[in-house]
Amino acid sequence: MPVYQLKRKQKVKASLAKVWDFVSSPKNLKTITPDHMGFEIITEGLPEKMYPGMMIAYHVKPLLGIKMLWLTEITQVEEKKFFVDEQRIGPYKIWHHEHHFQPVKGGVLMEDIITYQLPLPLLSSWLNKLMIEGQLKKIFDYREKKLNQIWP
Repeated sequence: MPVYQLKRKQKVKASLAKVWDFVSSPKNLKTITPDHMGFEIITEGLPEKMYPGMMIAYHVKPLLGIKMLWLTEITQVEEKKFFVDEQRIGPYKIWHHEHHFQPVKGGVLMEDIITYQLPLPLLSSWLNKLMIEGQLKKIFDYREKKLNQIWP
């Protein structure tokens, strides 16, 4: 069964401290997720900052407006350098998302590496090419736009 990978880079015109403060707070995830995804955190009492082992449950509508439960575990955090989230329950067979942050002249270079596998082996290549890859790119295009609005 194929394993796919999407890589994205974005320069944000803000300090590493400001960018990290924003991305390390689970409450800000909704801000950078397109409305059509129907993103809603359902875990109550989340702390202000993520930590390794943190579990975040939310509803999301990734395909055809169908509401699904997605449970993510923050598996690794190195402050102001990177964090990793992995899907525990959700639409993917495998979802491993690395978020890297590097200070550069004039801001921060953010790099995302998403490694994923779809649950339907016979249809995965077709589904990825026809829908999934494009949808993921649109989600990250939206995030780039929103972060550029926050830090123009």
